[in-house]
Amino acid sequence: MLGQTYKRIEVLVVDDGSTDGTAEIVESIAEKDLRIILLRKQNSGVADARNLAIREARGEYIANIDADDIWYPENIEKQVEQMLIAGPRVGVVYAWSVVIGEDDLLTGDFLSSHMEGEVYRELVYRYFVGNASASLIRRSCFDKVGVYNTEFKKLNAQGCEDWDLHLRIAECYRFRVVPRFLIQYRQKTGSMSADFRGMARSHALILKDVSRRHPEIHPKIYRWSLSCFHMRLAVLSAQFGDYRSALSWIHKAVAMDPVMSFLHHNLYAVLARGAAALNFGRYASQFPLGSGSRGTPNRRAGSEQHTVTMFHVNRRMFLHGLLPSQVYEKIRLRKLSRNPGTSRKHAMI
Repeated sequence: MLGQTYKRIEVLVVDDGSTDGTAEIVESIAEKDLRIILLRKQNSGVADARNLAIREARGEYIANIDADDIWYPENIEKQVEQMLIAGPRVGVVYAWSVVIGEDDLLTGDFLSSHMEGEVYRELVYRYFVGNASASLIRRSCFDKVGVYNTEFKKLNAQGCEDWDLHLRIAECYRFRVVPRFLIQYRQKTGSMSADFRGMARSHALILKDVSRRHPEIHPKIYRWSLSCFHMRLAVLSAQFGDYRSALSWIHKAVAMDPVMSFLHHNLYAVLARGAAALNFGRYASQFPLGSGSRGTPNRRAGSEQHTVTMFHVNRRMFLHGLLPSQVYEKIRLRKLSRNPGTSRKHAMI
């Protein structure tokens, strides 16, 4: 973070009740770099920690980064540059992410989108920003729409706080994208991202609130959103080796949106991987998962090590865009953009 090419930054580190000596390490670095500010609080959840940093920040733009994610050096520079070009009607600038594992190696997976402008319906359909570490937010957005919702933790429904915030911002501001891989998003065993039931509760609560406030949005969009999210949870469950849960999430995805589900390559990858794990065990990793979702193993069958590079990521992104599910999704998103006023009286697709 301190190696960013954009130097006019302040770094607020929130010590959310850590017990591993993090605070002492940050304090020693802060003595040499006045841009670093350590904030301490008792462990009360990711939303509350981010809100503390937002309150204490003095800059015009806010960029969150989780402790285990990494920014490429030019990330902030490119996002600020885009924000200045875009003007005050743009509240969020986001960039693309590559996924890394616990070993710091690229998995081959990625999070990318070209969505920009007035994107509320598209964002209801799918959280295309990807993760909390991928966006730069204009500070005035928080004054207008509020900060992170801390109620999710009380309801044991954490995991979609960033989507909720970006949805509220999208009601009032436009989005812009920097179409470059500038963030490394880490996926690791035992992280909060593995609490899939909590994430599903969080997602459902947000959709319920959006539906209440926006009766003009057609119910199909909510079903598509649920299906897309459940398919993502199926992929994540399979990556963690929980194939029973993966099948359960697939069932939910198909029930909500059968056409897209049966077009989606991850449906067949999860089923094949589950069957391989059940019958052959070690050969399950031969069936790659993710492509625009999350995570593909660096290791192939046996002991052979496959090194993934950005060349592989870019090639995979190109091929991913040619998949039937992605072509069909582009048609859907184009229709969303052309018919922003579509009401419940009109079927969309």
